[in-house]
Amino acid sequence: MLDSILLEREGIPAISIVTDAFVETGNVMASNWGIPGFRFLSVPHPVANLNDEELDQRANDVVNEVVELLKKGQKS
Repeated sequence: MLDSILLEREGIPAISIVTDAFVETGNVMASNWGIPGFRFLSVPHPVANLNDEELDQRANDVVNEVVELLKKGQKS
């Protein structure tokens, strides 16, 4: 999350993906680092116990959203 925030502050488009257990933490972190409202994506928690096929499905489920957020840019 922090890497994406720092990249965005430098004008480099970036997207973070967190599990839903960390959405509030992500919002607070973004605000504390000067980008309140930083847009990021969440996937269901947990991911550590997923197999490769399940992880691929999670990635496939959000790939279009990642592309759209990168097209729009964080500061639009």
